[in-house]
Amino acid sequence: MDAPLHGREARTLLCLRGISKSFGAVAALRDVSLDLRPGEVHALVGENGAGKSTLIKVITGAHAPDAGTLEIQGRRVESHSPRRARELGVAVIYQQPALFGELTVAENLLIGSDGPLLDWRARRRRAAELLARVEAGVDPGALVRELAPAQQQLVEIARALRSEAPILILDEPTAVLARTESERLLQILLRLRERGAGILYISHRLEEVERIADRVSVLRDGRLVWSAPMAELTRPALVAHMVGRELAEPQARGAGAAGPVLLEVAGLTSREAGLHDISLQVRAGEIVGLGGLVGAGRTELARCLVGLAPFQGGEVRVGGGVIKPRSPKDALACGIACVPEDRRRHGVLPALDVSENLTLPRLEAHTRRGLLDREGELAFARRWIERLRIKVPSPQTEVAALSGGNQQKVALARWLACEPRVLVLDEPTQGIDVGGRQEIHGLILEAAAKGCAVLLISSDLPELLELSDRIVVLRRGRVAGALPRAGASQEAVMSLALGLEGAA
Repeated sequence: MDAPLHGREARTLLCLRGISKSFGAVAALRDVSLDLRPGEVHALVGENGAGKSTLIKVITGAHAPDAGTLEIQGRRVESHSPRRARELGVAVIYQQPALFGELTVAENLLIGSDGPLLDWRARRRRAAELLARVEAGVDPGALVRELAPAQQQLVEIARALRSEAPILILDEPTAVLARTESERLLQILLRLRERGAGILYISHRLEEVERIADRVSVLRDGRLVWSAPMAELTRPALVAHMVGRELAEPQARGAGAAGPVLLEVAGLTSREAGLHDISLQVRAGEIVGLGGLVGAGRTELARCLVGLAPFQGGEVRVGGGVIKPRSPKDALACGIACVPEDRRRHGVLPALDVSENLTLPRLEAHTRRGLLDREGELAFARRWIERLRIKVPSPQTEVAALSGGNQQKVALARWLACEPRVLVLDEPTQGIDVGGRQEIHGLILEAAAKGCAVLLISSDLPELLELSDRIVVLRRGRVAGALPRAGASQEAVMSLALGLEGAA
C-alpha cells in the first residue's frame, strides 16, 4: 500500500529519489532525484535520449523503476500504474497525442467521464466548452484521425485540463503548434500555476522555458547534472549543461544562390486539401520558408507536391517539366522528397530497425544481383547515424525504441540521403534538442549550398527567419503574401498570417 509522508516531503506534489531504469544494457536513468512543488513550473530539459520520456513514464506508472522511490501528493507509491497516477492527480500531455483516431473529438475528450446513461447533447456541449478553453476551433463531432497533428495536440491539451489535476506534466506540448497556439497554452499554464498547480514542463524551446519556468533541471545521458532556479541561469550556461560540449556558432545565412527555378507551383487548387490558387517558386540553392497558422494549408500543400493529396487545378513543375505525382515514390522519381510533419504515422516505420528505415527509399543502391547487401546497408546507416548524432545502440535497433527526437533524425536522414533536387521539410526540427537542431540547420544549409531547392515549413518563426531566403505566408488555403529576407520579421509574418490590415 502507499504510505503517507510527513514533514517537508509532504509539502511537495511530486518527489523522486534515486530513480534508475535500464533497458537491457542501456541505462536510461541513473540515480535521478527531483521534486515538484505547488504553484511552480519546473522545467526538465536535455538532449534527445537524455532520459526525459523515460522519467515521465516512471512518474505515470508506465515503467517500474529498477531502483529509487516515488512520492505523489504526500504518499509513497509502492505499486504504481497509469490508473493509479490519474487517481493521485497526475495528468499528462504527451508529445505524440494518445487519442483514438476512430472516435470523435467529443468522445476522446470525455471518455470515461459518463455515467450509466449517455447524454449526447450535454456531452457535445461540454466538449465545446473544453475546446474553447484552448481556442482549438475544432468541431466536437469530427473524427480525430481527420485532424491535423497540431489540432490533435490541442484536443490532447483540452482533455488533460478537463480533470483539473494538481500535477500536470507536459512533454513538448508546443512542438507542433504555431506561435499563437503556443502563446495561448503558455497563458493557460501561468493561470494554472497561480491556482496552485504544479507543472513539470519539458521543452526544447528554451525561450519558453526561460519565460515560464521557476526552476530548471537538466538531464544528460540519464543523469541529473544540474538543477537551479531559472533566474540564476543564462541561456549559454543552460545549453552547456544540456549538451556537455561547446556548440559551434550558427552558420551565417547569406543570400541564396540565384540559380534556375527548380520548383514552380502555378495556380494549384485542391478541393480535398482546401487550397486555392497557390503559386510560388523555389530556385536551386534557395530556401523558401512557408509560414502560416495551424490549418492554413502548409502541410496540405506539401501533401499535394508528393502525391498524397490530389489537385484539380494548376501545375507543378520540377526543372521546367510538368509533374503530377500520385505517390511519394512518383514524386521522388521526379526529384521531390519530403520529410513529413507526422513522424509517427508517415516519417518512420517503428517496427523496422534504423538501417532499414534509412535505406528504404533507395534499396536498389544496396542490392547486388537481386540480393540485399546487408553489410553495405549497415555501413551506410552508421555514416548517417554519426552525421546526425542519432543516439542509438546500433543500426540494428528498432526505431520504436528511440526517443521521439531521434526518430525525427532518422526520418530526416532517410530523405537527405536520396539527394533530391527539391526537398520539402515539414517541421524538420520538431522535438529536436538544441544541439541536434543546430546540426539539422547545418544539413539544410548544406543541401541548399549543393544546389537543392528547399521548401521549409515551420511553426517556429525564429527558425523560419534564420534559414529562409524568402518567406511565403499562407492563410486559409491561399497565399497571403511573400516577404524578402531583408523585410521579414516575426511581426510581419504574423500580420500576413492573421490577415491584419496594413500587412506588408
